[in-house]
Amino acid sequence: MAVTACAIALTALRPHLRHTLTGDIRFHRRFHSHFLASDRDVIVYLPPGYRRLRTRRYPVLYMHDGQNLFDGATSFVPGKDWQVDETAERLIKDGDVEPLIIVGIYNTGVDRVDEYTPTRDESRNAGGKADLYGRMIVEELKPFIDSRYRTLGDREHTGLGGSSLGGLVTLYLGLKYTDVFGKLAVVSPAAWWDNRAITRQVRSLVAKPATRIWLDIGTEEGRNGEPVKEVELLKDALIEKGWIAGVDFNYVVDEGAVHDEAAWAARVEPILRFLFPGTKKP
Repeated sequence: MAVTACAIALTALRPHLRHTLTGDIRFHRRFHSHFLASDRDVIVYLPPGYRRLRTRRYPVLYMHDGQNLFDGATSFVPGKDWQVDETAERLIKDGDVEPLIIVGIYNTGVDRVDEYTPTRDESRNAGGKADLYGRMIVEELKPFIDSRYRTLGDREHTGLGGSSLGGLVTLYLGLKYTDVFGKLAVVSPAAWWDNRAITRQVRSLVAKPATRIWLDIGTEEGRNGEPVKEVELLKDALIEKGWIAGVDFNYVVDEGAVHDEAAWAARVEPILRFLFPGTKKP
């Protein structure tokens, strides 16, 4: 089932929930890819001043799990979204974050695990289609967005972000397409996937790319602190390869934070400040 049908059905089951969209929001329904089986919706947040400043071009942040980012009526947890639109709107208006376009790529439910993982985990009999998902983003979606919006399309102005398996695929694709993505928001990544495949990928890097990386984890994610330990190993691998804290790398351990949309919503502001720092009001 295409994600649009899923989204319609999901919203129909939640008539008591109101939409929580803020700012200039555009939708592209049933975006089709030649690389993946399912079509998916794409939601686009445009910054304040976009319509008025007709010659200005903007950086772009692509984010996974698009239905969870802006709207509590479509979010996986009913009524709880990342509030990316509200946070970005406020920070941009205050000049704390540079005006940017944020593109939310809906997941397709049943295909999410496969599309968001770089390798097949035989113990789970799943995964391994991140390369195809990446081709969809880089070869189809990004050209689509660049052709329809006033973007700054170079790597220095293009970011990728997501949480959990979305954090895993963010780092994987960010390190694969270093000529496309220069900023990464790796939020609560599933660093444990397939015997720490992503940490092994980092350790195998021949050269460190000029990529700015945000990495975080909550202390109450999972049991016995295992997710924190896995992400600590990933953090150590990045530092060993040359990323420097406070320069092109920021690592946050969020005390008391669990693995959910509310925790990630609380971290949107520092993520945007680090990856897209503002210099003046729009």
